[in-house]
Amino acid sequence: MKIENQIRWVAKLAGIGAGLFCASFAQAELSVHHIELAVSQADTAKKWYQMHLPCRAVADRPMRMMCGGMQIELVARQSIGGSQGTSVNHISFSYPDVVAKMAALESIGVGGAGVRLQRFDDGSLTREDEGRGVHSFIFDPWGTRIELVQAPGDPVFNHVHLHSADPAAAKDWYVETLGATATAQGVDIGDIAFHISQNAEGRPAGTRERAIDHVALVADDVVATSSDIGTAGVKVRGPDSPANARGDAQRSLLAGPDGVRIAIVDSQWDGIAYDLGGQAVAEVVAIAEPFEMPRTPWGEPDIQGMWTGNAAHGIPLERPDDLAGQDLSSDQAAARREQGTLASIWGYEREWRDTTLGYDKFQASRQVALVVDPPEGKLPAITDLGEKALADAAARRLVIAAGPEDLSSWVRCITRGLPTMMMSGVYNNGLQIQQSPGYVAVQKEMIHETRLIPTTAKARPGIKQWLGSSRGRWEGDTLVVEVTDFNGRSKYRGAGENMKITERYRLVGADTLEYQFTVEDATIWETPWTGMFHFKRDEAQYELVEYACHEGNYGMTNILSAARAKDREINEPSGE
Repeated sequence: MKIENQIRWVAKLAGIGAGLFCASFAQAELSVHHIELAVSQADTAKKWYQMHLPCRAVADRPMRMMCGGMQIELVARQSIGGSQGTSVNHISFSYPDVVAKMAALESIGVGGAGVRLQRFDDGSLTREDEGRGVHSFIFDPWGTRIELVQAPGDPVFNHVHLHSADPAAAKDWYVETLGATATAQGVDIGDIAFHISQNAEGRPAGTRERAIDHVALVADDVVATSSDIGTAGVKVRGPDSPANARGDAQRSLLAGPDGVRIAIVDSQWDGIAYDLGGQAVAEVVAIAEPFEMPRTPWGEPDIQGMWTGNAAHGIPLERPDDLAGQDLSSDQAAARREQGTLASIWGYEREWRDTTLGYDKFQASRQVALVVDPPEGKLPAITDLGEKALADAAARRLVIAAGPEDLSSWVRCITRGLPTMMMSGVYNNGLQIQQSPGYVAVQKEMIHETRLIPTTAKARPGIKQWLGSSRGRWEGDTLVVEVTDFNGRSKYRGAGENMKITERYRLVGADTLEYQFTVEDATIWETPWTGMFHFKRDEAQYELVEYACHEGNYGMTNILSAARAKDREINEPSGE
C-alpha cells in the first residue's frame, strides 16, 4: 500500500476528514501552471496582448504567451461568452501608473486596436477604492475581462479574481481541497493570489467554454493528487494524456466552486498541439463542380435567393504591397478577418458581428484583393482632378458641421452609394434577389436599399439619383447591369456624376454568386478598373433584418451638439 494511502486509512480510523488530509497533502504540491483563454484567431490575439499588456510570444509554441510572469495558453475556438459574470470574472495585471495606462488606451480611440474600456458609474475610467487602491477594467476583443491595479515596479501579472455565490465556502474549499493558503482577500495557490468576492447576481456562470476556460495547476504527481482530490468528494475526470497533447504529459479536469473549471497537470505538461499554426480551421480547396444552371419559368437564369457577402469581409480594395499573386492561406485569411473585427470592436461586441470567426459558417475568403483588373490588383493612375477630389473630400471631413447636410450620406442614413453598398462589412451583408419577367430586384441589407432593375429595353428617366439609373440585360447566363445618371451626392473615391458602373452577376456554382463591378470615370482614373468577390447562398439561416438607422440615433445629435460646442469655443472670448 502506498504511504499516502496508509496515511489516509489511518486518518479515517482516527475520524479525520478527507478534506483535512488533502489540505496537508496537496499544499506542498500545487502551483499555477497556466490560464487558458479562448480566442478566435491565435496570431491576432498574441499581437493584441503584446501590444497592450506585458506579454510576449513563446518561440515554437503558437498557442502560448508569457504575460508578466503568468503563462497564458490559447485555445482556438469561439467562446460562448465573456468572462464577466462567470466564476473566474477577470484576471489582473499591475501597473505603476494606472491613470496613465488608461489614458494611453483611451487615446487609441477607434483606431482599430480592439480595446474596450469599462467606465465606472460616474463615467471615469479609474477609481480608487479602500483596500484596492487605484484600479480600472478593460476587455480583450474575445471577452476576457482584465483589471489593471496600481502597484510599484514593472507591469506584471497580479491576481486571478473569482466570483462566488458564497465566498466563505469557496475559500474553505480551496484551502481544504487544494491546500491553498487563506488570505484576507481570498487564497494563494503557490505564489499567485486568488481574490474571491461575492457575485452580485447569486451563482455565477461556470467557466467551461467561456473566454477564460480554466485555470491549470501543476502537481509533482498528477495521479496521486487527482486521487486525493477525488477522495475529498470532488468529481475528477482523468488523469489521462489527451490525443493532441504535446508529449505524454497527463491532465485531470475538475469543477471547483461555482463552476470554476480547474485542470491538474503534471510538471512535463507542454500544452496542446494544433495544426495550421494553432488555428482550428481546415484548408479548403475550392473545386468548381459542374452544375445545371437553374432557369425561371420564363427561361432566364435563376439567380434568386438569399445571399450573404460575409465570406468576403476583410478583402482590401487593392492588393497589399507585401503580397504576391497567390491567394492567402486559410490562416492568413482568418487573421485578416479577425483584424477587421478588432477594428470595429469599439462599436459593438463581437457577438453582434455577422462576420465573427466561429459565428459565421462560411470560411473567410482567401482572395487577396477586390481589384482584379488591372491584374496586379492596384487601381489605375489617378488624374489631377481625381487628386483634387480626394483632397477636397478629406478637407470636408474636417469642417465643423453647420447642420445635417454637412454630414455624409452614411451618417444621415441615406445611402452608402454604389459600388460601396454591395461590398462586405462587419455586419448587414445580406443580399436578396428576386426576379419577374422583365425585372430583377436587388435588395441589400445595409440601409435596406432596394434597386429595381429592368432587363428589357427601357428609356432612362434622365433624372439624377443617389444610386443612379440601372438598366440590365442578359448576356448568356450573366446579368449585366449598366448604371449611370448619378447625382454626385454620394461620391466614390471622388467619382460622382460622371461615373459609370457596369455590374455582372453570374452563378459560378449552385451556391456561389460572382459579383463583378467595373468603374469608369475619366475625370478621376485614367482607365476603367474592375473589382470582384463572391456571395454565398444561405437560405436556411440568413434573413434580412431591419436597419433601424435613425431609431435612437445619438450619433447625429451628439455630432451636431459637439459642433455647436466647438463653435462656441472658437467664437467666444478666451477671457484674457
